[in-house]
Amino acid sequence: MLDIAILGLLMDRDHHGYEIRAQLRDRLGVWANVSFGSIYPALARLERYGFVEAVVASDARVSSLSTGSLSGERASLRSLRATPGLGRRGRKVYRITEKGREEFVTLLSDPATLDDSKNFSLRMALAKYLTPSLRVGLLERRRADLVARLAEVRSNAHNEQLDTYARSVMEHAAQGVELDLAWIDNLLSTERSNQQSFAREAK
Repeated sequence: MLDIAILGLLMDRDHHGYEIRAQLRDRLGVWANVSFGSIYPALARLERYGFVEAVVASDARVSSLSTGSLSGERASLRSLRATPGLGRRGRKVYRITEKGREEFVTLLSDPATLDDSKNFSLRMALAKYLTPSLRVGLLERRRADLVARLAEVRSNAHNEQLDTYARSVMEHAAQGVELDLAWIDNLLSTERSNQQSFAREAK
C-alpha cells in the first residue's frame, strides 16, 4: 500500500522524502506516523524496479524544508552521501517514470487487496487517475464487501447470547456500514453517469 501512495503523490510532481512523509499525513491521511525508515527503503525499491528515478533538487527548494526530526535529518543525509553524482548542493528528489505511471494505475485498480477501509480510502483519494470505468469497478467491489459485512454484523446482532450492551455495539457497527453503503451508492451514481459521458465522448 505504501508503494501506491508514493507513486500517487509523484503523479502530481516530483517530491523528496520529507515532502512525501508530510503529504502521506496531510493529503492522504493514511500514515500519521510513517517513518523515514519505511519511506526510503520503499523509494529505493521503486527506483530499483524503474518506477521512479532520482534527480537533484535546487538549493532553494531544499533549504525551505525541515522535518523537525533529528533522525529524519540524519536519514536524509545518509541517503544523500550514498548517492553517486549528488554533491553538497543537491538533494535526492524522486520523479515517477512512464513505467511507474503504468504500474501505479495497475496497482490502484487491482482488486486483490480491497479488504479494509484504510486501503479503500487511499485508493479513493487517488481515484482521479483512474478512468470512470475503473472507478466504477473499484466502487462496486467495495460495495459488495460492505453488503457482506452488513449481513454478518446484523446476524451477530441477533445472537441471543449477547447482552444489551454488546448488542448495542453490534447495532452501532451496522449503522456505520449502512452509512458507508449510502456514500458508496452516491459515488456510484455519479461515476456511472461519468462513465456514460466518457463513452459518448470516445465515439
